[in-house]
Amino acid sequence: MADRVVPPRGGHQMTVMRLKEKLKAHCGTSVPAMQLHLKDERGNPLAVMTDESKKLGFYSPQDGYILHIKDTDPMSASANGWLEDVSKVQKYEISDEDYNARENTYRKFKEEKLKDDPHWCIKKELALKRGEEWKDPEQDHDAQAAEVAGVEVGQRCEVAPGAKRGEVMFVGKDVEGLPLGWWVGIKYDEPVGKNDGAVKGKRHFQCLPGYGGMVRPANIKVGDFPEVDEFDELSDDEL
Repeated sequence: MADRVVPPRGGHQMTVMRLKEKLKAHCGTSVPAMQLHLKDERGNPLAVMTDESKKLGFYSPQDGYILHIKDTDPMSASANGWLEDVSKVQKYEISDEDYNARENTYRKFKEEKLKDDPHWCIKKELALKRGEEWKDPEQDHDAQAAEVAGVEVGQRCEVAPGAKRGEVMFVGKDVEGLPLGWWVGIKYDEPVGKNDGAVKGKRHFQCLPGYGGMVRPANIKVGDFPEVDEFDELSDDEL
């Protein structure tokens, strides 16, 4: 099974069959094995979209509704939750005692570096090896202030890494529960965030759970970054 949030951007005239054909390129489930379940933004079931001739408008989808894709193929790689439940995957495990007994591990390397320099980090190590001057961006508040200049609530933005898009909802300094410095609150277009606009119980903006995040100014670009419609990535000629 796979959960995907699908904002209905003008696709109400698309049939269920057409939607399945487009979804196949994104989730890999074959059209005959695909069963679509429509849920509201809280995950409450609304309908099973079994009639492939029906248009999406028949089910009255709304922004934020969830389309749950169930793979009914028993031979599929996603069968029985193999792609979602990592507990089903056998993993190599080593105890802390055995790991600490090993030589030349990254843990020991890091411990030795921190003994000599409490502010050591791997980025600093690499910069010094390149002969570059190192300045911790987490502590460089002047640089953060310059980066946040021009960033305003309501602007569209793109966040690195991953080119995640969203809207600026908050700009502030020294957010309680986070390291000191400037932070930008983002309401993402997709559920790729970590919160609902609240940090450590204090609300800074409002959005659905999983759609909010706080990022450093250096990680965002503001400008003309409209929402990306995944269905528009595939033309009729490509199906």
